[in-house]
Amino acid sequence: MPQLLDKTIEILSVKHLRGPNMWTYHPVIEVWLDIGDLEDYPSNLIPGFYERLVKALPSLQEHRCSYGEAGGFLKRVEEGTWPAHILEHLTLELQNLAGIPGGFGKARDGDRRGVYKVMVSAINEEVTLTALKYARDLYLALAQDNKDPVALVKTIIEELRDLGDDLLLGPSTACIVNAAEERGIPSIRLSEGNLVQLGYGANQRRIWTAETDQTSAIAETISRDKDLTKSLLSSAGVPTPEGRTVTSPDDAWEAAQDIGLPVVVKPIDGNHGRGVFINLYTQQEIEAAYAVAIDEGSEVLVERHIIGDEHRLLVVGNKVVAAAKGETVWITGDGKHTVLELIQIQINSDPRRGKTEECPLNPVRIDSAVELELARQKLTGVSIPSVDQKVLIQSNGNVAFDVTDLVHPEVASQVALAARVVGLEIAGVDLVAQDISRPLEEQNAAIVEVNAGPGLLMHLKPASGKPQPVGKEIANHLFPPGTDFRIPVVGICGARGKTPVAEMIAHFLRLTNLYVGLSCSKGLFFGHRSIQKSNAANWENARRTLLNRAVQAAVIENNNLSMLIEGLAYDRCQVGVVLNVDPTANFPQYAIYDEDQVFSIMRTQVDVVLPTGVAVLNADDPMVVNMAELCDGEVIFFTQDSSSSIAQEHLKNGGRIVIIGNQQIILKSNKHDQKSIPVPRHFEPNASAPWRPMNLGAAIAAAWALDIPFNVIEAGAETFVSDASVPAGA
Repeated sequence: MPQLLDKTIEILSVKHLRGPNMWTYHPVIEVWLDIGDLEDYPSNLIPGFYERLVKALPSLQEHRCSYGEAGGFLKRVEEGTWPAHILEHLTLELQNLAGIPGGFGKARDGDRRGVYKVMVSAINEEVTLTALKYARDLYLALAQDNKDPVALVKTIIEELRDLGDDLLLGPSTACIVNAAEERGIPSIRLSEGNLVQLGYGANQRRIWTAETDQTSAIAETISRDKDLTKSLLSSAGVPTPEGRTVTSPDDAWEAAQDIGLPVVVKPIDGNHGRGVFINLYTQQEIEAAYAVAIDEGSEVLVERHIIGDEHRLLVVGNKVVAAAKGETVWITGDGKHTVLELIQIQINSDPRRGKTEECPLNPVRIDSAVELELARQKLTGVSIPSVDQKVLIQSNGNVAFDVTDLVHPEVASQVALAARVVGLEIAGVDLVAQDISRPLEEQNAAIVEVNAGPGLLMHLKPASGKPQPVGKEIANHLFPPGTDFRIPVVGICGARGKTPVAEMIAHFLRLTNLYVGLSCSKGLFFGHRSIQKSNAANWENARRTLLNRAVQAAVIENNNLSMLIEGLAYDRCQVGVVLNVDPTANFPQYAIYDEDQVFSIMRTQVDVVLPTGVAVLNADDPMVVNMAELCDGEVIFFTQDSSSSIAQEHLKNGGRIVIIGNQQIILKSNKHDQKSIPVPRHFEPNASAPWRPMNLGAAIAAAWALDIPFNVIEAGAETFVSDASVPAGA
């Protein structure tokens, strides 16, 4: 369409909302777009756009959109919709096709003609923003009909997949995190690598791939020393192959003769199978293998060759939870192609083989081990095998064929024992056996290695057989059912009074002998210690309270701006306090103009209250009262009006209320005796601070929600002293 060739879409701004926000419970990017003159060209006015879109991305048929049924989005495109809406769906689908999780998207009008905001799930800001930019390129290509859309989509997906491999969690770590999150266990990525915190504060655990914060450094060191590992296993009665370390090619041959041929030669501290040679018979083979193995490790080990296939068994918490078997790789000659060419044609063409972590099988290359195997058959990589000649390429490799259901109970018992002997709670145990369904002793099988931090991909995406739920097994090991992975988190928001209420709640919690993290407008506090002074509540300080392994309870003040541009620092909370709403507290720079938008920001605090938690709400503020129906847990209303119809109806229906007077604060419930707390003199209202009792009443309601004993609440109200450097009504 010629008149569209000069049109473009400009990205005006990008916000990364890193936690629950006004749009959704999960991190998103919010991108402001200016589509310019494309405002005049909805999709139904661009000839051929719909057909090109469906050809480029047929999987968009699954997007339900406004009609709530498969094909709903494409129906909208056919009827006519605008670029921002299409970009939302293109971004989501491109991420999905690249294996990047995320399913939330919205597009909304901006503050002027041609300007829109698009929100899309973003577990990584750079990845999702790149996907959106690619979506823009794809949209323009489809609208202008100046590129092959199918080829463009293929290129985009490959580049997004590469970016995801660089920036996102690896599949082993991700499967544990996903399994944890399915149980409601929150996760925080602690580095650009695979270090992740599961849970909050004092109840957290940490993982790094399949290693945990309980993985012993001594056990890991032992596992890297294959000779020491064998010695410890043998002393415990675990079958291992005879062998010893050697210091030279001649010594390797001498050891092989003592042990008995054939033998295995491998580095004592290598990994990933590099420099490992099996089934060696001749002095020439053994000496050649030594030369390669010594380059891969500090010493070389020669040991008896065990007849059978290589197996990897995953042990989690003294239990075998998955097992995979290696493969023997052959090619068949055709009298035309070289060995190297046949490897590419017959082996590496398998779509399951690839260099990315998503591929269960590695490509086969001519390395020193393959060269040695070929030399035994009097071949090289450039040899041309005769028609139907079978050529062995690898005796063992690609341990990726699931055999979990075949493991004999005695084998599982000995493998679990091997992990315990080394001292690992999570281990990958390598053994060689002809038949994993028979005891090891019956077949002269043996355990050859015990590995810390084993990869999980072979069990998640086996080349054949069923995937095993290893992430779930590890998550359940870290947090057995019934284990508390959260600490009490109290979130406070409102137009006024947030800081003193946050301080008071932290004070009440400290009186119960908990180590409390407090993030508020005055700064960051751990216990009674000031860590960082500030003049505004912020996301980073809030997150630091959840990272601290000593913190047993966290109190977090959230202001409207932080909630709008950053989101909350926590996924759920035990208590959410909403003090009041100022419907005029607008943010025109972010296109927040009316009270409905302000309500959408502040309701987030109630949205995240746990089903077992409590929302503490101001019954005297109609907008706050409307949030009660959004709470998954209980609601406690506080009010200065003893005759409040809202509070009294709530009490009648079995709820709890707090009535705040100038002289006393009353806690009422049908299930508990009425309690009253005198308002201390320093909380009595005056002309300049009429809100003091209200702040105290809200804090007492939150303390009640936390099940803090009544006498502690009473003592806390009497002993609380605020820092006078910040106005108490802030």
